[in-house]
Amino acid sequence: MYVLALFCVFVLALSIEVLSSLSTVKPGTNPIQGGLTQASLYALRMGFAYLVMLAVMSFNLGIFIAAVAGHAVGFFLIKTRALALTKSTDQTTSSTGVARKV
Repeated sequence: MYVLALFCVFVLALSIEVLSSLSTVKPGTNPIQGGLTQASLYALRMGFAYLVMLAVMSFNLGIFIAAVAGHAVGFFLIKTRALALTKSTDQTTSSTGVARKV
């Protein structure tokens, strides 16, 4: 049960980082629908954050390490994806000769 608790805290912390980077509203979306979508994702992310906080407040070192590791892995995954997308965009624009970042 303890390993399952560690895994759940890790996944919750990772999902907080993933949810924080999602851009869910596309340009041209109905403002009310876009606002509801963003509010729903924000509520889900805050719910997960409070669950992780409550788990950490159990003062268990293993839970704390799982939470920090989940946040770190989530941050790493999101940032490497963002850097890969930026790099592919730079290569596409440099090969067409339209714009190039220096």
